[in-house]
Amino acid sequence: MKHMKDYLMTMAVSLLVCSCSFLDTAPEDFVSPEGYYKTAEQLESALLGVYAVMSTSPLYCNNMLGRMGLDADLGYEHYSTDKSGVGYYDASPSDVKVTNYWKNLYNGIDRANLLLENLDRPEMDETRRAQIRAEALFLRAYYHFLLVVRYGDVPLKLSATRSAEKKELQVPQSARRDVYLKIIADLEEAAPVLPDAADVKYGERASKSAAYGILARVCLNMAGYPLYEEGMHAKAKQAAETVISFGFHELNPSYEDVFRKLIQDEYDIKESIFEVGFWGTDTGTYTTVAGMVGRNNGIYFNNSTYSEVGISIGCLRANEYYYNLFEPGDLRRDWTIADFQYESDGTISATVPAVWERCCGKFRRTLELNTPKSKDKTSTNFPILRYSDVLLMYAEAVAADETNNNASDLAKAYEYVNQVRRRGFGQPIYTPNAAIDAVNEGKGALLDLVKDERARELGYELTRKDDIVRWGEFYRRMQYLKGTVPAGSTSYLESAREYYGGVQSRDFVWPIPSYEIGVNRSLVQNQGW
Repeated sequence: MKHMKDYLMTMAVSLLVCSCSFLDTAPEDFVSPEGYYKTAEQLESALLGVYAVMSTSPLYCNNMLGRMGLDADLGYEHYSTDKSGVGYYDASPSDVKVTNYWKNLYNGIDRANLLLENLDRPEMDETRRAQIRAEALFLRAYYHFLLVVRYGDVPLKLSATRSAEKKELQVPQSARRDVYLKIIADLEEAAPVLPDAADVKYGERASKSAAYGILARVCLNMAGYPLYEEGMHAKAKQAAETVISFGFHELNPSYEDVFRKLIQDEYDIKESIFEVGFWGTDTGTYTTVAGMVGRNNGIYFNNSTYSEVGISIGCLRANEYYYNLFEPGDLRRDWTIADFQYESDGTISATVPAVWERCCGKFRRTLELNTPKSKDKTSTNFPILRYSDVLLMYAEAVAADETNNNASDLAKAYEYVNQVRRRGFGQPIYTPNAAIDAVNEGKGALLDLVKDERARELGYELTRKDDIVRWGEFYRRMQYLKGTVPAGSTSYLESAREYYGGVQSRDFVWPIPSYEIGVNRSLVQNQGW
């Protein structure tokens, strides 16, 4: 987005660090640390190289955007290219998306480890050195988190790979509990050292708020299936409460405007705390800095003649369960689930599409500022952590904690959910509204409310599969959706039947990639794969 210089530096550093999976057979483009990390500038560049992993094609740039089943019960993939793959819940250990997801995250972890091991080499401001260390720890933790929620037991990688010798590549899996505990330790060490969000000013870099917010997310996942770790709901509440206590963050009064800002290169760190940054359209001198947000998960349109609309493969489609989850008057519904479609000439069709044909509407390419619009790439950032998520995580942590009977915590939890709801209905956020507010009916009712509210608020933002897995409801919910697909022979309904019909109980995790097992004989395949 705005910080173009950061991305130009990132492109340069991508040639200066190891670009391999730590389990690859040979490092590629590896520059010895002895020839690098000599200056503060090189250290900053190396750090940007760690961030850059998030914006690669196997992750937030492309594959994760509606093409890997991460939206779970809130929609389905409709894109024939991806059939017989993870996006249709037909994964295998040789699935290329599953493999590249693993390899790119371990590439990021390796970059972080290499940076941490050479952190003390240059002469520089010590405060900034400490912050760089904290950012690297935060990113290493986040990348491990993205691995452990997808694969379960994974190698916990805490040092850089420096050779392709067989003995160095034989790294056994750690128990998921141990991986989680190290993630938490890294986040807790990093958070106090990171700058305040008010000083960072934009969500593409880690801040205290980002670290505590992600810590809350990690703890909630550890508190749920399959670990059910005691004490983690309380820790999640504390982490979310820390972000709230800063007094800096607030909900954007307009739900729609949250996404307009992401699309139009405008930062709003009070709401969008942490996000993946993209810039430009990969044309001209600078490439590899644009993404596919809106191109993949936007409103379907395929005629490049009318570039003001913007090409989108529209691979992410809604279902009636999700559509009906919204209450009358909730403005989030028709923004999240587009209630229109385009004709081939770029005009809006007079025919309102059936619910099962409707696209994700959050990332609308018509709002992009680039003219003409690129066929394949966009500059739209993707939100990883929003303030509304923090408020809802606080509420979930209170509701799900059997040891917390504090009436004040419960009242605050209901109020935080109601703030999110009021914004969703376009009403003043801090003014009680009897027509909208949920009445305090105890913790059980609150937990049910939070589960639905997370869907309404955060749908199509890649949190849903993790949510229903940790609630122990993944397979049941997906089986329920399988039974709701209407009879009919349209390509959309056929895609929905394949998507939900492919789900097995094993699918709460992905298989360990067979390529990695071939390189690292210490790895053990997940049960059922």
